Amino acid sequence: MSILQEKKNAGLFLSSPVNEDTDFIPLISEEDEESITMTKVPETLPILPLRNTVLFPGVIIPITVGRDKSMKLVRDIYQKNKIIGTVAQKDPNVDDPGPDEMFKVGTVAQLLRILEMPDGSTSVIIQGKKRFRVNEIVTTEPYYIARVSALEDVKPRRKDHEFEAIVGSLKDLSLKIIKLSSNIPPETSFAVKNIESSSFLINFISSNSDIRMIEKQHLLEQNNLKKRATALLQYLAREVQMLELKHDIQTKVKIDMDQQQREYFLHQQMKTIQDELGGNPIEQEIEELKARAKKKKWGKDTGAMFYKEVDKLNRLNPATGEYSVQMNYLQTLLELPWNEYTKDNFDLKRAQRILDRDHFGLEKVKDRIIEHLAVLKLKGDMKSPIICLHGPPGVGKTSLGKSVAKALNRKYIRMSLGGLHDEAEIRGHRKTYIGAMPGRIIQSLRKTKSSNPVFVLDEIDKVGRDFHGDPASALLEVLDPEQNSTFYDNFIETEYDLSRVLFIATANTTSTINPALVDRMELINVSGYIIEEKVEIARRHLVPKELKNHGLTSGAVVLSKKILEYLVENYTRESGVRELDKTLAKIVRVIAKKVALGEKYDKNLTEKNIEIILGAPRYLSDKYQGNEFAGVVTGLAWTAAGGEILFVETSLSKGKGTLTLTGNLGDVMKESAVIALEYIKSHSDVLDLAPEVFENWNVHVHVPEGAIPKDGPSAGITMATSIASAMTQRKVRKQVAMTGEITLRGRVLPVGGIKEKILAAKRANLKEIILSEENRKDILEINEIYLRGLTFHYVNNIMQVFDLALLKEKVDKPVKIA
Repeated sequence: MSILQEKKNAGLFLSSPVNEDTDFIPLISEEDEESITMTKVPETLPILPLRNTVLFPGVIIPITVGRDKSMKLVRDIYQKNKIIGTVAQKDPNVDDPGPDEMFKVGTVAQLLRILEMPDGSTSVIIQGKKRFRVNEIVTTEPYYIARVSALEDVKPRRKDHEFEAIVGSLKDLSLKIIKLSSNIPPETSFAVKNIESSSFLINFISSNSDIRMIEKQHLLEQNNLKKRATALLQYLAREVQMLELKHDIQTKVKIDMDQQQREYFLHQQMKTIQDELGGNPIEQEIEELKARAKKKKWGKDTGAMFYKEVDKLNRLNPATGEYSVQMNYLQTLLELPWNEYTKDNFDLKRAQRILDRDHFGLEKVKDRIIEHLAVLKLKGDMKSPIICLHGPPGVGKTSLGKSVAKALNRKYIRMSLGGLHDEAEIRGHRKTYIGAMPGRIIQSLRKTKSSNPVFVLDEIDKVGRDFHGDPASALLEVLDPEQNSTFYDNFIETEYDLSRVLFIATANTTSTINPALVDRMELINVSGYIIEEKVEIARRHLVPKELKNHGLTSGAVVLSKKILEYLVENYTRESGVRELDKTLAKIVRVIAKKVALGEKYDKNLTEKNIEIILGAPRYLSDKYQGNEFAGVVTGLAWTAAGGEILFVETSLSKGKGTLTLTGNLGDVMKESAVIALEYIKSHSDVLDLAPEVFENWNVHVHVPEGAIPKDGPSAGITMATSIASAMTQRKVRKQVAMTGEITLRGRVLPVGGIKEKILAAKRANLKEIILSEENRKDILEINEIYLRGLTFHYVNNIMQVFDLALLKEKVDKPVKIA
């Protein structure tokens, strides 16, 4: 039986001596307290050591007596005056404490009752009377007897408001502790409320509070009652804080447990109901996943991983967020076309017809696709090539991918890379993240249900990079035939074979593509179209497409080849046909409006009709400007939109021989002009120029259309010819254009973009082109149709250029240079 239960059974406080028939101990009154205070303490007292407890005056406690010395003391004294001295021992683990192992201050106690317990132990109920101090131990056998002196409490004066406030706070805190603690019987609050004596209230609370024994001993040793109450108040405040914290924790845990139990109970009920209705849908869903998995053609490792993840799903609570993440992951694995391929159509003639039908020109690309198909037909299996089509906008690079898919009888995917700056778009996110998804490569394959589609990576030259990573580096694995058979996506967390996918990348220029990426791709240049090709493309594809898009029949409008050529020359300026398509759409819209309104119109459109619909011609085609002026030479330039002709103009003025360059020129172009002038200075005798000329005349080189930035080395020989013409005042040969880089020794180096430059020359109606001998190989690769009507002159040094381009004839009214 616990101490608290003993208190409950034996009563709490005394007002009179207890006899054997007493059932209840009434609360102590002030008179009883006075009688306790007046208790005389004998000079010697038998000492009973107490373990783990401190007895306070007026308080009744039960103690269990087990030691032989203590048992003899209790039985001897119970037969006499029943007065003993109780002293707390310092170490409760010591069975036979010596004089130094007990505290010096204790409490005189009266033995009230001895109880023989059912388990054979003996309990004694004692009441504290008065405090005392042990002066010396008189004898140790058969038990301790000590010489003692009484200790008096120093009470505060009457009507001490501070003391009354402390006592009130003690009572409030005690009631709060009783309410918060589950170990204190509720009846105790009744006792606390009805205690009238302040000193007894302090002693009662000190005895029954859950503070350490050493702290209780310090309270007992305190003679000043007000200080004892203040110290007790501090201990109780700490105890209240601890109990409140425990209560908050227990309440929170209980709420969490209640919620979990409630959810578990509801899930169990739901499961029972579902079983009664014909099976658990969660289990059915998992079984469906397993059934679908049996039909997949994935490898052993992937299958083992899948079933492991299914087992993990089976252990999860369907109400948790992790369950939906895991289910989404498994669904993704099942929806991927593992080793599922469409059957290629190996009819090479059919493939050629489809490619020719959908695209005019682009012979290199078509030949490469047919070659690949031929190898597949013979070998049955091979890694797909990684093709990169680069060229100006609007020449059909992107739409070519769709035609290739038709020719091979494969699924078609287009993925735009323009502005892509997050590596996760390629490789996917870790599936642990909320909202995680596979990369766009895997997502596209999941949609097409095929592992060997034609996959167009559009605008690969416009891939960005920032703190999210470098997508171009992630593409290295995708576009490497030696690596993409084990492509790793972060979401699916296993390898996927991309080696059968036919990747076709498109770009306007290769200069902005990661060099390592360029190295992995097979580059095919898709150059612009000549006027004749554009006319054919418009006639075969664009006009029928726009008529269909606008709901008109094929005979609703007739555009002759002559009119189409007029449109190309006067309303478009591009290498491709995108602007031409928009122009035709505008014409067809106007015709559609007339048809819808029932108005009459001329089906055979003329140039006059075109000008009424589109307005005056927007572009004056690049026209050759003649050779009437010295220093004006026609050059050829490459731009992302195709080839252009440009004019280099040089003028002379009296001065100190300075060189001025204008026309928004880049550094390379400026250096070309400086090299050209220095070469002419060092070879002035060949041009019959006196050295003093360069000191007395300023040279000004200008390239028109100053708002457009210009740079590159290909205008080197053009600038040299322009300066030489101005210095010598000799005419330049008619309808001649040139392109090539110049060195300080006068060598002419090769340049790029030859096909685009040839197209620009043809548009300007030029007849002769001067270029480096090393560019001869580029001319040999160009289709004969593009070269028709042009004469090419191949040179090794600038003097050969002067001989070809400069006539002996001087211009009219030449400047006299001396």
